[in-house]
Amino acid sequence: MSLPPSTFNPKPVLRPLRGVRVLSLALNLPGPAALMRCRQMGATCVKLEPPSGDPMGHYNKPAYAQLHEGVKVLGADLKTAAGQKAAHRALAKTDVLLTSFRPSALDKLGLGWKALHRLYPALSQVAIVGAPGARAEEPGHDLTYLADNGLVNGLELPPTLYADMGGSLMASEAVLQATLAQRATGRGVFIEVALSSAASYLALPRSWGLTLPTGSVGGAHAGYRVYPCKDGRVAVAALEPHFAAALCAAAGLKASDMRAMFAPTTHLVIAAFLLTQTRKQLDRLAVQQDIPLQTLA
Repeated sequence: MSLPPSTFNPKPVLRPLRGVRVLSLALNLPGPAALMRCRQMGATCVKLEPPSGDPMGHYNKPAYAQLHEGVKVLGADLKTAAGQKAAHRALAKTDVLLTSFRPSALDKLGLGWKALHRLYPALSQVAIVGAPGARAEEPGHDLTYLADNGLVNGLELPPTLYADMGGSLMASEAVLQATLAQRATGRGVFIEVALSSAASYLALPRSWGLTLPTGSVGGAHAGYRVYPCKDGRVAVAALEPHFAAALCAAAGLKASDMRAMFAPTTHLVIAAFLLTQTRKQLDRLAVQQDIPLQTLA
């Protein structure tokens, strides 16, 4: 199956982290993704990798290349005296340290927050962990955090790594927070970012009932669903009354009020209409009638 082209824009208009130096010890996805965002916001980014490199560089080279574009990557074995010396040489010039180790592992390396804060009072640390507080030592991954928050349906894997990417955004936000705090007080701060908390945040719409089967964006509203069409599928997002009215008109329906969009008959009529339309016809309809929809193969 071919993947759609990426529409990710790596060049934000503002660069609020210009002049801020970020050092990362974080491997795999959340840490490097957070570092990528920091670099895009203007930070000078340096990363220390173990002699074996970052696992992402071995199992997905294109992803590794995009995540580390513009990042100065250095090798350092933190379990050796030479590696420790390299780390502290970098830390002395760093504003924010980004980590993704378990707290006990950082302590063993002499890089726990208490030790760092004593040596470098102006340094901040953003620590990416799996779960918050006392649970930070527990093993886990994106899939376990999503499952724990009701975001895994059936036996299908989620289409992307929501907790990892959501956590990376929280981590880059934490770098901004740490920078503001340091500028205000002159002292560094410690901020913990838990991937399970990112999953919990992403699950809020579900906890509110919005994305449950009975919710307005969970399938109960006839204007907000994925339907089969003549030569593929169509994702319809005609949620607002004027969009819903345009969709109903195209299907030959007159929806009197919002309640009609939840009626089984409305679902059936819209489904039957869309099944007669090709993707090309629906793309044209979307433009002509100002209906938010996206056709899919």
